[in-house]
Amino acid sequence: MDSNGGRVAHLTHDGLRFEAVLGGDPAGEPVVLLHGFPQDASAWDGVAGLLHQEGLRTLAPHQRGYLPGAAPTQVSAYRLEALVGDVLAWLDDQDLARAHVVGHDWGGAVAWALAAWHPERVSTLTVLSTSHPAALAWAVRHGDQARRSWYIAGFQVPRLPELALARMLRRGGLARTGLPAADGKRYAARLPDAASLRGPVNWYRAAAARGGRRVGAVGVPTAYLWGARDPFLGRAAAERTEAHVSGDYRFVELQAGHWLLETRADEVAAAVLGAVRGRGHRGH
Repeated sequence: MDSNGGRVAHLTHDGLRFEAVLGGDPAGEPVVLLHGFPQDASAWDGVAGLLHQEGLRTLAPHQRGYLPGAAPTQVSAYRLEALVGDVLAWLDDQDLARAHVVGHDWGGAVAWALAAWHPERVSTLTVLSTSHPAALAWAVRHGDQARRSWYIAGFQVPRLPELALARMLRRGGLARTGLPAADGKRYAARLPDAASLRGPVNWYRAAAARGGRRVGAVGVPTAYLWGARDPFLGRAAAERTEAHVSGDYRFVELQAGHWLLETRADEVAAAVLGAVRGRGHRGH
């Protein structure tokens, strides 16, 4: 059991040892919850609790790079194909032919790719904050996204980004972006030093590397939640995301920032429940 009463599951995959928090009714509809940076599976505690009250089953993995046993050092190990492969391995391990998939921040990028490449494994898709990768790439060229993503270029430098991030997390620096202090303190405890941050930073380095499989249009029922005050992900990409979803689509704009799991758990859970119950629709 974890500290919040969830069951901790272990998975050995790709030579790595992963952990996930399982919760809710084992017979309920399965929902996979994918966190971003610098979060961990505990970021979903508020949302998962609400889903459990509605009879759903959740699986929230600590993603690649966030546990010592699942943190390879090479950048290539964090390509999107490998990250999607981790989720597929969890589905197989839990004997799940398909699941409802929810992702925030980098977890959203993994969720978009999973739904595009393996739609047969995804019942519905709910993405928080992170626009479709093709929409994001367009906004970097045509909108203000390049200004919002300036820090990614800095992450390509060896070692220094990990040192700076460790210091910033210890000092609660993300509070300036709206992350509640208690959550920031918990995430910092899991990523206390430069060595522990190498895996999470390698997500950014791998994304900036050339090559890799393109994320195409998504045909599964999709809900996309975006905070109008998100300092990292702007309106241009958010509004363009609809062009990359061919299935039923719902766009929800919240008067919120980036940290929707920590600050808007009720709205996130309601969106997931709406998707699970088939209330998604094309439009706003």
